[in-house]
Amino acid sequence: MAAWKLRGWDPAADYRRDRRRLVERLRDRGVNDLAVLHAFDSVPRHAFVPDVMRARAYEDVPLPIGRGQTISSPTIHALSLEYAEIRPGHRVLEVGTGAGFQTALLAALGAAVYSIERLAPLYESAARTLDRLGVEARLMHGDGSRGWPEYAPFQAIIVGAAAARPPEALFGQLADGGHLIVPVGTRRQELRRYTRRGDDFTRETITGARFVPLIEGRGRGAERSP
Repeated sequence: MAAWKLRGWDPAADYRRDRRRLVERLRDRGVNDLAVLHAFDSVPRHAFVPDVMRARAYEDVPLPIGRGQTISSPTIHALSLEYAEIRPGHRVLEVGTGAGFQTALLAALGAAVYSIERLAPLYESAARTLDRLGVEARLMHGDGSRGWPEYAPFQAIIVGAAAARPPEALFGQLADGGHLIVPVGTRRQELRRYTRRGDDFTRETITGARFVPLIEGRGRGAERSP
């Protein structure tokens, strides 16, 4: 029998309690979409962070995932999803798969997820984790700033890295009425929502933010289907 069972410690139960505490913190911080809160209660964030970070998996902070990248704080993910107004069946493009946590949240919301990651080690690691958890998403290794025109238009596009201005290609791949969630800025950043109304786009600031920089100009790589 495992030592932790002899001591009466159940790590899975601890993680469940931690997830519920996190959901309460998100609610306290103004996240009201019940579907988003349920997604956070059902997706195991600890499965997407390095082993040495698992004790902090349900803190509301960004955590390093290697290669100079981070998994965003739960509040940033929750606000991005809430403002994107994801509904079951929506086609959603994620620019920056990272560890795959937000990918899993999107799938939990019932979205058809298309996710692009430029760093091969992160792409491969996220694909393995998502496969292990049974998450259905279509992944690609490549330059997310170019979008994924074969599957456009998207009801929502969520970008996980900041640039001085949003990539122009993403506006053209947004469906009418759809939302582009993107951090903008270099030293000072803000998370913005752009909403398409015909040929026009409205802009809103969601919150201040701090993201890694978006690196553009890399070619298309491998693609993985669910």
